[in-house]
Amino acid sequence: MFYLAAVSLVWAFSFGLTGKYLSGIDSFVVSTIRLGIALAIFLPFLKWKQVKPRDQAKLIFCGAIQFGLMYVSYIKAYQFIPSHLVALFSVLTPIYVVLIGDLQNRSLRPIYLLAGFLSVSGAAVIRARGGPVEGNLWIGFGLMQIAGFAFAFGQVYYRQWKAAHPAIMDHQAFGFLYLGGFFFALISSLMLSDWSSVSINFDQWKILLYLGAIASGVGFFLWNKGATVTTVGTLGAFNNVVIPLAIMVSLFVFGEVAGISAEDTIRLVIGSILIGSAVWIGRRRIA
Repeated sequence: MFYLAAVSLVWAFSFGLTGKYLSGIDSFVVSTIRLGIALAIFLPFLKWKQVKPRDQAKLIFCGAIQFGLMYVSYIKAYQFIPSHLVALFSVLTPIYVVLIGDLQNRSLRPIYLLAGFLSVSGAAVIRARGGPVEGNLWIGFGLMQIAGFAFAFGQVYYRQWKAAHPAIMDHQAFGFLYLGGFFFALISSLMLSDWSSVSINFDQWKILLYLGAIASGVGFFLWNKGATVTTVGTLGAFNNVVIPLAIMVSLFVFGEVAGISAEDTIRLVIGSILIGSAVWIGRRRIA
């Protein structure tokens, strides 16, 4: 659980950084660069001989969905909604995690669903302050559901793959996931982006380097590693732990709001308690 908690703190700042500094850059290009940096970090650790070609293909497929499809949809959402709503609209991800896990296991464990629904309830209580929202809200919401489902699928898929291959260390195989994600984003950008019109200044490159190396590279590695050593219920709940953190950082650190009302504070406290309860319930191991 330590891995999931640590990454949640790192990712809390990623929403605001992306929304404030990178939203004007083509989303496919941003996804390609971030995943390319993450791939470069883990490429030297890949064990091509120890991981069978069939398993390499499985991991590449997993990465294409969890990182490639997720990032393309997630970063595209910033063109329609502000970053605190991007964070809030990932609210259904824990439900996707629990349901996908149970479907793959051909079982239904109500205690994990309870953890997922508590987590969703907590995140739903935490809403952004009132005011007009520029762009198409429903498109942004839809893109975040695609991103959430893709991220949930990858977590569960990798968790089960790692359980079947305990002798292979995470860092020896994780580059295959980034390989799949990078090529998905690259092909998407080559088909849908105009690279010749892309302009990235020095400060944006610094942010991209940080997000690619730390938030994407180290962050996704530790997150999936954490997914292999915890229950599905805890994993689902932690997908929403980042929401109150990201909303607070986006609103106050990156200036998406000038202040907070007493009602908003109460909502934030209640929502955080509900999410914390979901994490506690999710830690229970069911035989």
